[in-house]
Amino acid sequence: MSDLAIDYGDHERVREVVDRLTYCAEHVGVSFDGWEEPHVKGPGLYFAVVADRDYGAYADPMGDKRWPRADCASVFDEDAFIGAAESVSVEQDGGIVVAVDGEIEEQMVRFRDLGTRDEETDLVGDVSYEPWMGSRHMSAIETSVRPEVVATVTLSEETGRVSVFRDGEANSIRREEIGGRWRGE
Repeated sequence: MSDLAIDYGDHERVREVVDRLTYCAEHVGVSFDGWEEPHVKGPGLYFAVVADRDYGAYADPMGDKRWPRADCASVFDEDAFIGAAESVSVEQDGGIVVAVDGEIEEQMVRFRDLGTRDEETDLVGDVSYEPWMGSRHMSAIETSVRPEVVATVTLSEETGRVSVFRDGEANSIRREEIGGRWRGE
């Protein structure tokens, strides 16, 4: 790494962006009351924090699926961010691209699987999947090993589990554990 390069994984402001995404996903998951009902799909989210706005090399647009930038352009927009995430989590599916400065891209995307391009096959060895992972989480852990991606954050629509992926490693918390002793039941 050159003297001018920024290590975004350790950058304080970028850690705050990832924390805000994580807390937002936790809030959305805990706020949903229907997890125990059979055949009910809960809210789901998939954020990717990217250090390079040229993510088109590994992501494809998801048609007309859009983040409501007119209502919330940044993770630092406090209440607007939570409201937009709650809406998107039940109405749309796709990856939400967030820049390291907290700005949210409008176009939602589908991140390509590792190994779909020859130069990416060396990244495949950096990923190990857990039995609880569904397709959103498998995509998120794969996306997290890309050099341009600082972290990915998911909210499982099946279980309410919130996970943060960095460099192919998962830090996951089940819905019933979110908030720990501070959680009011």
